[in-house]
Order: sequence, then structure tokens, then C-alpha cells
Amino acid sequence: MPVAPGSDAHPRPTRLTVLSGPSGVGKSTVVKELRRCHPEVWLSVSVTTRPPRPGETNGVEYHFADDAEFDRMIAEGELLEWAAFAGNRYGTPRRPVEERLRAGTPVLLEIDLQGARQVRASMPGSFHVFLAPPSWEELVHRLTGRGTEEPEVVQRRLDTARVELAAEKEFDAALTNTSVRDVCDELLALILAPQV
Repeated sequence: MPVAPGSDAHPRPTRLTVLSGPSGVGKSTVVKELRRCHPEVWLSVSVTTRPPRPGETNGVEYHFADDAEFDRMIAEGELLEWAAFAGNRYGTPRRPVEERLRAGTPVLLEIDLQGARQVRASMPGSFHVFLAPPSWEELVHRLTGRGTEEPEVVQRRLDTARVELAAEKEFDAALTNTSVRDVCDELLALILAPQV
């Protein structure tokens, strides 16, 4: 079948978009809404050594793995990035990300600062977006209002959040999470922006 002038016989590889920001800023909420409205954006599912929480399904929220399997994935270069947090490890499987990028599918990673830095090093063409809270006070309220974690875990998250907020300048773009709907629209525009 002839290809129309100016069109491409194969999908053009897309840019990987990385969304990061401090714990409690609302990354998961924004991503969930973005995927609800725009299912064509593929969200990488992380692998973790953390046990499933009630209602979580393997392969949906996370791929759950034991320490030995996680060690094997690291040793064999199967993770694009990985980090330890609150006694558990989290990582991004490399192959599904690369396959979808090659197929021209918009790919989004929702990861922490440490992971974002690893992705920047291994995939320099990736586009990094920082999600910031409206204020420090609002972030503290979100982290302490969850009621799902021990006080020392919350304190570690607050300490980490201070460091993460200071890293905003490392990112290609920053969005302030004042409205989930607005942030979704802004993030989608960045994901789908033509590459220069």
C-alpha cells in the first residue's frame, strides 16, 4: 500500500515523560485522572518488594516481587531505575517502556527523585516534570492526614520532601498541584508536545 507523502510508514518513537515530586503532593491522583481521561498515555507499572495493600492487584498497581527476584532484575539490567524507600525497594521494568516508546505510545513514569535522576542518566532524551504542592503547609497536611503510616515514617517522608522540593530546578518543567484537572491538562500538553 503506498504511503502518503509526508506520512510515516512506522510510528515515530515518542519521548519518555517522567513525573516526580515529593511524597504526598498528589502524583498518583493526577496520574489516575490523566489515565481515566486519556488511556492512550501508557503508565509504567513499577515492581516493588513491598507487600500488597488491601485492594491492590499484582500487575495493576505494582508488580510484586520478593527480594531475590528484585536482586536478579538489578543484576540482569532489567530495571530502568530503582530506589529503596521506607524499607522496601521500587523499580521500573526497562523492556515494556522501551517497547512502547518504539511503538510511538506516549509513556509516563511516576517515580521519586532518586529514580528520576537514574532515568535522566540512562535516557537523556526523557522529559522530566516536577509536581509541586501549593505550599509546604499543604504538603505537611496531606502527609500527616493520611493516617495510614506510623509517625516515624511520616517524619521520614517530610524530611525527604524538603530535599525533593529543593531539586525542582533539575527538572524540565514544573507544575503546581492546585487543581487536579488543571494539572492533568498541563501534563498532557507536555506529554504530547512535539519534540524539537
